[in-house]
Amino acid sequence: MGDFDGLVALVTGGGSGIGRSTAELLSRLGARVAVLDLVANGLPEDMLFVRADVTDDQSVRHAVEAVVEHFGGLDVVVNNAGIGAQGDVAASTDDEWLKVYDVNVVGMARVTRACLPHLRKSGAAAIVNTGSIAGTAGLPQRAVYSASKGAVHALTRALAADHIREGIRVNAVAPGTADTPWVRRLLDSAPDPEAERAALEARQPHGRLVTADEVAGAIAYLAGPLSGSTAGTVLAVDGGMDALRLRPRG
Repeated sequence: MGDFDGLVALVTGGGSGIGRSTAELLSRLGARVAVLDLVANGLPEDMLFVRADVTDDQSVRHAVEAVVEHFGGLDVVVNNAGIGAQGDVAASTDDEWLKVYDVNVVGMARVTRACLPHLRKSGAAAIVNTGSIAGTAGLPQRAVYSASKGAVHALTRALAADHIREGIRVNAVAPGTADTPWVRRLLDSAPDPEAERAALEARQPHGRLVTADEVAGAIAYLAGPLSGSTAGTVLAVDGGMDALRLRPRG
């Protein structure tokens, strides 16, 4: 028996990285899982893949309805789809601001809006949003991305306030720098990938990158029955980066 036996979970951006790890963990814990993404290769046969673009409201609504029709309901929503961006505010065009917000913030709102009627019918409804350490800590060359993730944290608390009395808990995770395909692409594009990886590892107090599985574990906790009294929380999964202030080695 698993914590999610009998529950239906929908994971956006579930084709790779944190989303993929989350979908696989929820499935192992007993959930029937639907992955919404643009591409998802090699998913287990017991998972449902529905192609969806979170920047397109009609695409989102059709995908959510397909999930509900297939499984007969919906209990857990993991809003994980997102994109990154590099550069300071002067390097970021209006188009980039709009694109990142459309995916990272408005996309989350679109998915939540489409799922709410079905979550209201669940006796174990939970939404978990993927935020970031960038939403709370000032990181260099991340102006647009940081602003979007700060908005995700604020949206999480607003959704929690609006829907807690409907029996829908809303929380978020805030990963540190995680070993995901996006971060690996950044490292590959750096002049010295090994030095850049070492720098990213060193700024996290536990001395390494966060794993996708560790973030998935936090998402599963927030989505499951063990966190039944947790709402409006942004849970850091960052090796202590946001909260700890260690003395230099020496």
